[in-house]
Amino acid sequence: MQANIDLNQLVDAIGDGIVVCDAGGAITGWNPAAERIFGFSESEALGRSLDLIVPERQRARHWDGYHKTMATGETRYGNDVLRVPALHKEGRPLSIAFTVALLRTPDNKVSSIIAVIRDETARWTEERELRRRLTELEAKEKA
Repeated sequence: MQANIDLNQLVDAIGDGIVVCDAGGAITGWNPAAERIFGFSESEALGRSLDLIVPERQRARHWDGYHKTMATGETRYGNDVLRVPALHKEGRPLSIAFTVALLRTPDNKVSSIIAVIRDETARWTEERELRRRLTELEAKEKA
């Protein structure tokens, strides 16, 4: 990457949500795309827990993995795209896809985790409808 790129401008302009959290899970970075995806303004999100966007039924699993990653300095997901449910400010469910990266201090301790997030709710809904229609057609063929 060229050294003359303004990283703040890049983070603000990019279409994917960028969410940064500290080792304890408090949100420390929230770009305009994250605002668009989740409905919370930057001021509403900063300093808050990720519980803001993690559905209640997913929280225990989320936090187990989060704290293990912070303690070990390793994530089992690497460059994998994760697909999970999330919540919009209005309470409606979202389907998101994201990658994570660990940010480290000079002494190599994990200081933060960054997620690059895409809203795939429309695609997920469309795929679910296609699967439902396929099941109906297969049932008609068997009848």
